Amino acid sequence: MSSRALPRLLQTPAVVLLLIWMLVPLGMTLFFSFIRYVLASLNRPEWTSPSFSNWRGFGNYGFVLDSKDFWLAVNNSLFIVGSILFLTVALGVMIAVLINKAFPGQGIVRVLLISPFFIMPAVNAVLWINMILDPVLGLNGLAVGGINSVIVDLKDAPLIGWFFSLWPQLEPISFRSSQNSAYAVIMMVTWQWTPFAVLIFMTSLQSEDEQQKEAAILDGASLWSQFRFLTLPHLGRPMAIVVMIQAIFHLSLYAEIEIVSRGNGNKNLPYLIGEFANNNIGAASATGIFAVILANIVAIFLLRAVGKTLME
Repeated sequence: MSSRALPRLLQTPAVVLLLIWMLVPLGMTLFFSFIRYVLASLNRPEWTSPSFSNWRGFGNYGFVLDSKDFWLAVNNSLFIVGSILFLTVALGVMIAVLINKAFPGQGIVRVLLISPFFIMPAVNAVLWINMILDPVLGLNGLAVGGINSVIVDLKDAPLIGWFFSLWPQLEPISFRSSQNSAYAVIMMVTWQWTPFAVLIFMTSLQSEDEQQKEAAILDGASLWSQFRFLTLPHLGRPMAIVVMIQAIFHLSLYAEIEIVSRGNGNKNLPYLIGEFANNNIGAASATGIFAVILANIVAIFLLRAVGKTLME
């Protein structure tokens, strides 16, 4: 047996298992997307089981495209993912640069910063929507109530009372079952995933060339110039990797949307698939194929960005 044949033979079981793991679910989803497969069809009981006799062609895809929630889900998916990526990368870079300096308690601070990443998504969503964003009992409602109380007291103050008498009564923002629920999801996921970006950026900053920094300082470069021309280019590769990894995960967000709004005014493609899957498996499968196409489009752009960054 040749030296090349033996490694390929040993790799074959793993490759075959991986192909089965990937192709069987995808093949079943494609098949279901082309047939009428409705779990609770009383008028047409033959649709309750998958069969070639229920062939519908591209009818499920047309049904999904005509659905009033499909384009909302697509736009919402891109908006949520794009916002989370921008915020996590920006905050991650700033925090990583800030704590990269030596200071007392640095180890404890790093552990505390990373700890939110290990909280389960459902627990994270419950904590945020109830303890922070709730308009009555959460910090959101308490903060607005405290500001209103201060304004009421200042209305009776001499000299400046007339100014505060012009202020309207503030109302806390409701993040449940409304258009604002997308912002709630962005905040809670950003809080949870920023530590991941911080961890990657901190690790990268450890390998930054200190001699270049010392030379820049001797040349009179400001802190902003050092950050812009030395630190940011050095973080280019880890930033691209963070964006790619997070995009893969955030395109499949579900638990946060379910807990915050039950999908009212705030659906993404995975949530829309879940709604269809309660009864119409054919439509859910077609939506899943659209989600795969969208994920691949996003992945192509991200992979090109990562490849370009790694080649520089």
